[in-house]
Amino acid sequence: MPKIPSRYSYFAYGVIQAGLTCSIAAAIASLPFAEEGRFFQHWLRSWSVSWLTMLPVVVSATPIIRRLVDRMTNHS
Repeated sequence: MPKIPSRYSYFAYGVIQAGLTCSIAAAIASLPFAEEGRFFQHWLRSWSVSWLTMLPVVVSATPIIRRLVDRMTNHS
């Protein structure tokens, strides 16, 4: 498997973090549709919209959050 250059690590992190977080949030929001048998359709639509919305936010915020955390901790 080809590796991503380390200078893009923040982007890879953002893709994974936004995907996972949105997946869980969409699943929770889709629970009421489980009884109707529409859970997966609702979850997939909710996840896609939320992931496409949050990905740019997470990728943009990650470097800022990392700098903030570095200032708050004993990061060398």
